[in-house]
Amino acid sequence: AAPFLRLLEAQLQDERREHEEEVEALQNQVEAMKEELEKQQEAFLQSLHLSPEAQVEFGLQQEITRLTNENLDLKELLEKLEKNEKKLKKQLKIYMKKVQDFEASQATLPAERRQNEQNMQVAVQRKEKDFQGMLEYYKEDEPLLIRNLIT
Repeated sequence: AAPFLRLLEAQLQDERREHEEEVEALQNQVEAMKEELEKQQEAFLQSLHLSPEAQVEFGLQQEITRLTNENLDLKELLEKLEKNEKKLKKQLKIYMKKVQDFEASQATLPAERRQNEQNMQVAVQRKEKDFQGMLEYYKEDEPLLIRNLIT
């Protein structure tokens, strides 16, 4: 029982740690949103004191700044994705080479050995069963087993 309790306690601590990390991430996100909202409110208040032409100019400048920042974020994301694509292509080449090597080694095996391996695989497949438990018993013994398990 003690190892089980330690396991449960460890799981609870892990979940608590994950929860705290999530809460911290959300709090950081809320702070960032608050700062962005304050900046937008400040910009809006500044634009109210401007002439209509200056308000349009100011609005355009704000939109250009927003689009530029968004563009930079997208470029950064694109670079990360391209790096990841290159890495995955390299891994794919390595795995394809391994598969080709394996297929070549299988082709060079004597036919007799391949036949024995296939027979072994068939034998293994035939032995697999769908087990529902660890005990084997007769159906009529089930009430007795249940009673013994309870007591």
